[in-house]
Amino acid sequence: MKIGVQSIRFNANDNLLAFIEKKTSKLDLLFDQIISGDVYLRIDKVQTDANKIAEIKLMIPGCVLFAKQQCKSFEEATDLAVESLKRQIRKYKVRLRSRDRAIDLKKMKKVE
Repeated sequence: MKIGVQSIRFNANDNLLAFIEKKTSKLDLLFDQIISGDVYLRIDKVQTDANKIAEIKLMIPGCVLFAKQQCKSFEEATDLAVESLKRQIRKYKVRLRSRDRAIDLKKMKKVE
């Protein structure tokens, strides 16, 4: 899976980029049909502590999964966004399996 990382309004250091690569590579182990992904890191202008935003978009055949989290650090926001995407991938896989079962049942009825 190819992951593109874009940092908006700041320059991301190598440690942050390595952390993002490590976390997003785990998604590829969960679902091997991920085509590509984009990670957008932004600093919001709000004067609160939780002004770091991580947005992750995954392209999957027939679907685009998206997660956005805002936290005190980019690492925490990325971690929460990846967890959200893991849940979305699990739901997507369940829908695929149920759709495949429905197609198999239709084929069985036609054969009988």
